[in-house]
Amino acid sequence: MNSSLILASSSPRRKELLEQANVSFTVQVSAVEEIINPAHTPSEVVMSLALQKAQDVAKSHPDAIILGADTVVVQNHQILGKPEDEQQAKEMLRLLSGQAHQVLTGVALVKNEQVVTFYEQTDVTFYPLKEEEIARYVQSGEPMDKAGSYGIQGLGAIFVKEIKGDYFSVVGLPLSRTVRELEKIGFHYTM
Repeated sequence: MNSSLILASSSPRRKELLEQANVSFTVQVSAVEEIINPAHTPSEVVMSLALQKAQDVAKSHPDAIILGADTVVVQNHQILGKPEDEQQAKEMLRLLSGQAHQVLTGVALVKNEQVVTFYEQTDVTFYPLKEEEIARYVQSGEPMDKAGSYGIQGLGAIFVKEIKGDYFSVVGLPLSRTVRELEKIGFHYTM
């Protein structure tokens, strides 16, 4: 019997990616207060945050497979999460302007006592951005719920000069690897 899959995330992008791949799942948003260990590397941070979400939801669904995920943008070893306000969004975009940065998405799968965590890193390079572009983009509202203050799948796509790695990981879920890891722990995927 196939275990049911629960996405422990409120991200509409992760939901859309799973739907795009025809994966059957339900959503239960984790209410856990995310704790970041300052001694962790960015890859350890994203895997830890993904695991915190998955384990929180797993408490009330012991027979399901729980999928947690978290994405961060890293510029010069500094983690850029979601901006707190428009000013911070503009500062992040100025940091990324004309530069290469890394986008890391951590994934955690929890099924009973079985735990699988992994991450994907994608290198993204931005064109130099003009102040007017940054201001208009921030005014659109798109950056406000996104790590690094941009969405590659939205208006932020016009800033991207080059990408090396998994595009879908930048959107919020390394889809191909996630499906393969799900299959390893007993989730039967059919297209």
